[in-house]
Amino acid sequence: MKLIILLSVVSMATCQYEMVPPTMSLLSPQGLRMAIPDEPGITLFAVHYSINKPVPGVSAGDYNYDITTPTGNEWVHENTAVVVNVGDTVYYWTHVDYQGLGYDLTDQSWVAVDSSATTTTTSTTSSTTPTTTTSGSASTTTTTAGSGTTTTTAGSGTTTPSAPSSCTSYPCLIFEDNFDRIDFTKWKHEITMGGGGNWEFEYYVNNRSNSYTRDGTLYIKPTLTSDKYGEPFLSTGSIDLWGAHPGNLCTGPAWYGCLRQGTATNYINVVQSARLRTAETFSFKYGRIEVRAQVPKGDWIWPAIWLLPVNEPYGAWPASGEMDLLESRGNLDLQGAGGQQYGNSYAGTTFHWGPYWPVNRYYMTSSWKNDNFGDAFHTYTMDWNTTGIFVWFDGQLMLSIVPGAGGFWEYGGLDQELPPESNPWTQGSTMAPFDQEFYIIMNVAVGGTNGYFDDSWVNAGYPKPWANTSPYALRDFWLAKNNWYPTWNPTANNGEDAAMKVDYVRVWKMSA
Repeated sequence: MKLIILLSVVSMATCQYEMVPPTMSLLSPQGLRMAIPDEPGITLFAVHYSINKPVPGVSAGDYNYDITTPTGNEWVHENTAVVVNVGDTVYYWTHVDYQGLGYDLTDQSWVAVDSSATTTTTSTTSSTTPTTTTSGSASTTTTTAGSGTTTTTAGSGTTTPSAPSSCTSYPCLIFEDNFDRIDFTKWKHEITMGGGGNWEFEYYVNNRSNSYTRDGTLYIKPTLTSDKYGEPFLSTGSIDLWGAHPGNLCTGPAWYGCLRQGTATNYINVVQSARLRTAETFSFKYGRIEVRAQVPKGDWIWPAIWLLPVNEPYGAWPASGEMDLLESRGNLDLQGAGGQQYGNSYAGTTFHWGPYWPVNRYYMTSSWKNDNFGDAFHTYTMDWNTTGIFVWFDGQLMLSIVPGAGGFWEYGGLDQELPPESNPWTQGSTMAPFDQEFYIIMNVAVGGTNGYFDDSWVNAGYPKPWANTSPYALRDFWLAKNNWYPTWNPTANNGEDAAMKVDYVRVWKMSA
């Protein structure tokens, strides 16, 4: 009874928000502007729209944006990439978070008029039904869908207009893939069994069972090696990835990456997957990268979106750096000793750097959070410039790395621990090793013995099937297949619950 009374008091104290159609106008020379008045209590203004195509109810439009910061006395959305001609109809719906409740105005339309005139819209059906909003979820997103271009700068509330490919103005979009197909002029597949030095259980191939696009989404999906070769092959067969032409050449011979023979104790890699990279096609130094993706669900799956240096001017890893924009684990329920969840509802960003292994200061530049990463798409953004690196998940600042005048050598306290001659970055800038060209990687790994899946963590339903110290970890993992494989949900949704899904990848150059 006390709870009911309390909820009634809260309800009475919360003011009702009156949804109003936004003021809309065309931008010159191209684009669309939508705005509503600011008032205390508003924490989010979201717009969802299509051009000359109805958007019924709260369906996704071709363009979907969340604005998390007002501009002056308005909440403003501007899209300079969309083409709207006089006479076109903009079908849309809007959402406002106000004092912890969400309000929708659905089934709206506006006919574009001359850009010199600014008008409000006429409604076909108006809905202002409030819904509860969880703090830190939708109210912090900065999202783009379809063919639209992001217009809200993550974490700042300013706009990021698209710019010509020649970069005559800034910000300038220098790389974009919306995954209508796998564009092999942008992405190349890695082909290797090396497991990235982590003795992972998958091997990477260029195969449309493991990497493909559909409806503007890239799928990177792990499958079982036994589906292709049969289970006895794992302990008796051999895989030769050396290849014969550019499309199938082994890209990673380290750690027995190009040729392996299965035995009764050392199995062939039991999972087949994909890892795509731009090492041969695109790299950048400084700018903004934004990726919208959904991580896989399934025990012991390890998805990642990350960057590595094209060259290694400061030496071998980690001296030349590594940028992990996104990492997660697919486990449905994986907990640490204190009950912390480490499964697919937990994702993070990490930067690796240090003069040599094992001196790696990654723990100083790492941040993790809990959310529904395995159930929905989220937006991951990194701003990288000559003074610092900043990472946002859905517009929420995750990392702010500003090394200062002493660079990463002093930032990591290495000057207090190691002799000066150990510093590999003396010829670099204060951002070294993060002052060079990096390329993009997206992959789905499985398992491994490097400790990413800690032996002490408790997995729901059954214990972790291998020990990181076991010389037969891959075999041990496979023998527990009846426990972990059902969590991948292979018989439903084309097995795509276990896939990482990527909506788009975009990179901007922010200044000359």
